[in-house]
Amino acid sequence: MNKNIDTKALLELDRQHVFHASTHLKQYADGDMPGRIITNAKGIRITDSEGVELIDGFAGLYCVNIGYGREEMAEAIYEQAKKLAYYHTYVGHTNEALIPLSERIIKMAGQGMSKVYYGMSGSDANETQLKLVWYHNNARGLPEKKKIISRDRGYHGSSIASGSLTGLPLFHAHFDLPLERIKHTVAPYYYRRVDNDMSELEFSAYCALELENMIISEGPETVAAMIAEPVLGTGGIVPPPEGYWSAIRRVLDKYDILLIADEVVCGFGRLGADFGSLYYDMKPDLITVAKGLTSAYQPLSGVMVGERVWKVLEDGTDQWGAIGHGYTYSGHPLGAASAMCNLDIIERENLTQNAKDTGAYFQQRMKETFADHPLIGDSRGIGLLHALEFSSDKNNRAHFDPNLKVGPQVAAACLEEGLIARAMPHGDILGFAPPLVVNRADIDDIVERAEKAVNKVTDKLVHSGGWKAA
Repeated sequence: MNKNIDTKALLELDRQHVFHASTHLKQYADGDMPGRIITNAKGIRITDSEGVELIDGFAGLYCVNIGYGREEMAEAIYEQAKKLAYYHTYVGHTNEALIPLSERIIKMAGQGMSKVYYGMSGSDANETQLKLVWYHNNARGLPEKKKIISRDRGYHGSSIASGSLTGLPLFHAHFDLPLERIKHTVAPYYYRRVDNDMSELEFSAYCALELENMIISEGPETVAAMIAEPVLGTGGIVPPPEGYWSAIRRVLDKYDILLIADEVVCGFGRLGADFGSLYYDMKPDLITVAKGLTSAYQPLSGVMVGERVWKVLEDGTDQWGAIGHGYTYSGHPLGAASAMCNLDIIERENLTQNAKDTGAYFQQRMKETFADHPLIGDSRGIGLLHALEFSSDKNNRAHFDPNLKVGPQVAAACLEEGLIARAMPHGDILGFAPPLVVNRADIDDIVERAEKAVNKVTDKLVHSGGWKAA
């Protein structure tokens, strides 16, 4: 505990002046919901101003892949700041850290990637993606080919265009979203499949058919691209069913539609592979990265552009002049230095392999602990991503009454056990995404705390009469 911090006074100032993300504004401002000042962090643990230590089972927001408190990251940022804290990347300007970083991540991604455009967040990167797709088809003489297909439950950001791409009602409600050009097809959510007798392959074929039907209905000449996460993240941590990506790719190729792989969560090791698009052989035309690129030690995002798209962009500037897109902080030197150091750590400590190996143990422990639990309808995941989905009748995949807020109740119970897990925003789902530095003992600790929390809420629901196990 930092005795120099007056937590109550600071939180009161915070309530008066800070606009918090994803927060009930009046409840927080009035003091009806708690606040927490995070003061220190090391490894997989964070500490608040009252001295409470918590295991961060969600790596911030899926992002602190190398864990907290890495002094060499601070040193790399400091050394870069001493030399060059900032200069822009307009009209051919660059910096020493950005050049090797770009070469490095292009080689890591493979799949025909050619160039990287940098921003500050996944949201702004996906805004860039849409502009590039629209520019691309204008340069090809296809001005009507502009619609973007996303998926229900997909998450791609919360700005105007990226929030429209996101397929979660919370991010559309009362904001006049989504934009008209953006459509949403069915999510590859096998647990919630329309027909209980469908195999995974059959469900993948169904998803591909639904996509094709949407393309035909909209008019193939109007559909430019599809954007998708390799594994659905905020929409419920949902790995795709068997055969999904090959079926989707065939449809996109048939109608000359680009594929944008949103790797903001999956990129840089979380699935036990450098990129989710490599793991699932997605063959994307464009790739979005952020979070794990710097492990959130500095804000940095990237748009990787494949060779065939890049050639069209070049032709466009031959015709129209310099491309009219840019951010003040694109390719920021401190972000680039942070990313290089972060990737050095991931490579040196073999954290991608750890995500594969320890991730397999994580999946095993979660499934053996929760697969038969009466409150759990589904226990699913890959690598160091996992979700528990709660069901009032697991045999029939029935939903709980939303007013019970079972997911948030379990997340709160986890916090009481000293564990941060995330109540996902659409459905009674609890998500886990620990830093890639976790070991088996950490996993055992996380699972044990989660089990206590789930049992505590189960007992509460039964004793209150709010639920009776089927």
